[in-house]
Amino acid sequence: MGLPVWRWLPLALALALAAAAAAGQSPLQRRVVRDVLEYFHGRSNVHFLFKERELDGLIEREDPSGTFVQLRLGLAQTTCRKRAPQRHCRVLESRRKPTCLACYKFDTGDVPKVLDKYHNCGPSHHLAAKEIRQRDEAECRAVEEAGRGGDTPYLPGMFAFSRGLPA
Repeated sequence: MGLPVWRWLPLALALALAAAAAAGQSPLQRRVVRDVLEYFHGRSNVHFLFKERELDGLIEREDPSGTFVQLRLGLAQTTCRKRAPQRHCRVLESRRKPTCLACYKFDTGDVPKVLDKYHNCGPSHHLAAKEIRQRDEAECRAVEEAGRGGDTPYLPGMFAFSRGLPA
């Protein structure tokens, strides 16, 4: 005896949407989303698991110093506690829905390393405040500049000086 369509259709649609969203992301973008979720769940004031609700404001730029990724990740609270995660956690529609802004700069290696990063998570109305938005923009600009010019370390042999013979 099979399940009625109304029972499995919403789950199938949700899984299809999640797979489609993940398929459209680059490996670096997926890495940033995973890192932001880890960061958010590592905070002491978070007691429940949160799932990705939406992803927007996606920027990915490459330059000679590496790849810059910026995104806004909307989260939704689930029924599961973070200390005792379960396989199936239902999203609570009427609960908290924080938003996280993340800016990452990766180097150009085969396995990209994080050169610099910035996170800011909070209620979406909090992140829209002018002062916070300006601070976020400044922090993200600083992250994007990581690895360029002045902050590269001196390595032996990087510069060569020679002294000419007197004429």
